[in-house]
Amino acid sequence: MNPSSDLEIFSSRILNFPVAKVYNAFAEPSILKNWWGSHRFTNTIHEFDLKPGGNWILTMHGPEKGNYENASVFEIIKPNELVRWKRISQPLFDMELGFKEISDSKSEISFRMIFKTVEECDKIRPFAEPKNEENFDRLERVLLNF
Repeated sequence: MNPSSDLEIFSSRILNFPVAKVYNAFAEPSILKNWWGSHRFTNTIHEFDLKPGGNWILTMHGPEKGNYENASVFEIIKPNELVRWKRISQPLFDMELGFKEISDSKSEISFRMIFKTVEECDKIRPFAEPKNEENFDRLERVLLNF
C-alpha cells in the first residue's frame, strides 16, 4: 500500500517480526488494547467481531482527561494481508491496515486513512501522522513481550 491521493493519510513501518505475529497483535483484542492509539492512551474494547460486517466498538481513554468513543464496521478481512473498516463515529473515514511479509522475520505494517474530502483529510493530517508513529512505537514494544 502506497500513498496515492490528497484524500489519504498513509503511514507505514518496517518491523523485525514475522507478519503473522504482527497481524495477531491486531486480531487479538487482548493484545490490541495494549498498543492501539497514541502514547499513554488506554483502551476498553467493548466489541471486536473481526469479520466482514462485524463491529469494533472501543473507548480510548486519554492520559489526562477524556474518553473517546469509537465505532467502526469491518468490511474486508484478509488475514496477514489486509483489514479494512469504515468508521461510523467522528471523524468519519475508511481505514486500511496492510500487512506485508518482507522475510520470515521482517514485515511491514501500514495504515491508510481514506477521507471523502480533501478538507476533512487536511484537518486530521497534522494530528494523525505523528500519532500513527506513536501507535507503531507502542506496537513494537508490545511485540517484544509476546
